[in-house]
Amino acid sequence: MTADKPRRSWKEAVLVYRQRPVLSMLFLGFSAGLPFYLVFQTLSAWLRQDGIERATIGMLAWVGLVYTLKFIWSPIVDRLRIPLLYRLLGKRRSWMLLAQIGIGAGLLNLAGSSPAADITHVAVGALFLAFCSATQDISVDAWRIESASLDQQGAMVAAYQLGYRAALITGSAGALGLAQGYGWATSYTVMASLAGIGVLTTLLVREPATSVPKTAADGERRVADWLAARPNWPEPLRHLGASFIGAVVCPFTDYFARYGLHTAIVVLLLVSTYRLTEFTMGSMINPFYIDHGFSLGQIATVVKAIGLPVSMVGVIIAGFIVAKAGLRFALFLGSILIASSNIGFALLASTDSPLLLGLGLVNGLDNLAQGVHGTALIAFLSGLTSTRYTATQYALFSSLYAIFGKLLEGTSGFVVDAIGYPSFFTYTASLSLPGLLLLAWLSKRGVLDWHGKIATREGNGSEDDR
Repeated sequence: MTADKPRRSWKEAVLVYRQRPVLSMLFLGFSAGLPFYLVFQTLSAWLRQDGIERATIGMLAWVGLVYTLKFIWSPIVDRLRIPLLYRLLGKRRSWMLLAQIGIGAGLLNLAGSSPAADITHVAVGALFLAFCSATQDISVDAWRIESASLDQQGAMVAAYQLGYRAALITGSAGALGLAQGYGWATSYTVMASLAGIGVLTTLLVREPATSVPKTAADGERRVADWLAARPNWPEPLRHLGASFIGAVVCPFTDYFARYGLHTAIVVLLLVSTYRLTEFTMGSMINPFYIDHGFSLGQIATVVKAIGLPVSMVGVIIAGFIVAKAGLRFALFLGSILIASSNIGFALLASTDSPLLLGLGLVNGLDNLAQGVHGTALIAFLSGLTSTRYTATQYALFSSLYAIFGKLLEGTSGFVVDAIGYPSFFTYTASLSLPGLLLLAWLSKRGVLDWHGKIATREGNGSEDDR
């Protein structure tokens, strides 16, 4: 295990937010968060208001599987140089710009759709938007990890989360408020124009410089050895095989080589179960608000207006918790808070009439929980990656933390129809237990330290590969 490093003073912790990469993450976080609710929760409110059945809304959440499968094309983002754009912007920024242009086009496409008349068009449009958004996530996450040292990742993640949360509120409260006054087409058109924030930021930031860790260099030598052992193969076939091994196989072997098979599998199980609660309940939140008698205006004002400042507070609290109590504690606390917020939703669902005070309190707790929960997990995942395979490995981790939750989310409409909202939210709260048990197991075995680092096979923290 790594020895504990001296903790930063409060002044040092604050001054890190003045650094240019950290400030840039505010706007890149906004760009990453903008499409998320517009393709899920806000879209579900639009669909429900247009009379689309809850079962159909729940199944449309499977569009989110695009996010969980992004590791499939992440090796392309890691390796492929986009013609012309690469020479102008570099590898990471060129992919960021291409994805952001696609997001703007996808939102404009949804703005011109009519769910009641053609739900298939909406589904295909949502799929395209999710693909562009997931591609942006791959490139932005890689840019973030490569642009700062591991010690700075806490500040980078906090800035990212602040921008991301602001975008979530914009894509929910802002979009709902615009829809209330001007209609859904205008709402989504305005959201499309906000995609320009990401485009402008990408043009202004610098392309990161990266170094090759020793384990990654060993992997590249394996590619050279593979080529040398096949001198009689046709040249195109040799290069295709080498590219596949370097882009797809080496990122996986690098991860298992650093942590060992047993620890690596347990960590992957933790990653894949940590956000089950948050994802499973996601698509049913706005249908619950509407079915429980709240208007779009009340949802936008009470839920989202409270959500913005509280979620920001949650992110800031998470940063202080990581600095003073350690990332391991933040991971535990995030899980406990997210389960508690779902118990709160279950209690609210048990009331006979809409209670604005109860709605505000429960939503405030939920946003606080998501701020701590999300910040802790992103910081944890960032420490697991190797800078040689940043995009591929981080995409794998972020795909794993969503895949099972998204599969369960797709059935959420059927579950609500079968057992009702109170039991549904009790069920989603219970889904936090597997992650908590795995965290406890890793901590008790001494594998997960105070910093939230996983011990490597040599006994050092994951930071060593940076």
